[in-house]
Amino acid sequence: MVELADTPVSGTGELYACGGSSPPFGILLTPGFQLMSQQGKVAVFISGRGSNLAALIRAQNKPEANFRIVLVVSDNPQAPGLARAKKAGIKCHAWQRQDYFSREEFEKGVLPLIKAEAVELICLAGYMRLIGPLLLQKYAGRIMNIHPSLLPAFPGLKAQSKALRHGVKYSGCTVHFVDAGLDSGPIIMQKPVAVHPDDNTEKLASRILRQEHRLFPAAVRLFFCKRLSVANGRVVIKEP
Repeated sequence: MVELADTPVSGTGELYACGGSSPPFGILLTPGFQLMSQQGKVAVFISGRGSNLAALIRAQNKPEANFRIVLVVSDNPQAPGLARAKKAGIKCHAWQRQDYFSREEFEKGVLPLIKAEAVELICLAGYMRLIGPLLLQKYAGRIMNIHPSLLPAFPGLKAQSKALRHGVKYSGCTVHFVDAGLDSGPIIMQKPVAVHPDDNTEKLASRILRQEHRLFPAAVRLFFCKRLSVANGRVVIKEP
C-alpha cells in the first residue's frame, strides 16, 4: 500500500509520499524534483458538489504544480461543482443523460471536446457513471478515479455505510487507474482512516473526504512526473 503521511502539504511544495507497510518510511518530494517542462492537461468528470475538483484546483494553483485543469465534464447540469469550475475560469460541458441514447453516444460527443483541449489525463471526481470502451481505449492508463474505501474492499456506492456495517476498524480512500470493472483498476495510492466506535456514515465520510483531498492531487502530480507505471496489474511508483 502507498499512502500519504500525516505531514501536511505545505505551500513550499513539500509533499510526503510513503511506501511500504507503514509510515514513517517515505520519500520527500520538494520543488527541486524533476517535473515535466510544461504543466500536464487534465479533464475532470463530476456529478455533484465537486469537492475533489476543488482540491485539484487548489493544488494546481500552488507554485510547484505540474498540472492544470482545462476541462470539466458533468452528467448533471445542476452539479454545484460546475460553479466551482466556472469561478476558476475552467471550461465546462454539462449534459443530461437523456441527451444521449447510450454511454457510447455520450463518449462520442465528449471525445472531441477532450481532444480539442489536448487532455492527457482524465480524473473522475465523484463521477457517477462507468466509463465505456471508447474512452477506455483512447485513454488507456490515463484515467484516474478516487474512491472512499480501501479497495478492493467496498467498491461501488455507499462504501462508508458498507464499512460500518461490516465493522471494519480502518477504512480510507483509494486512487486507482480505471478499467472496465467497477472500482477494480490498478491501485495507485491509498490512505487509511481509523473507524471510531461512535462513527456514523456522515462522520466517517467527512474524515475520509479530507484525506481524498490530499491523495488525489498527489497521485496526479506523480502521473505528470512520469513516476507511475503498471506491471502485472500493479502500479509501480518510481523513485524520483
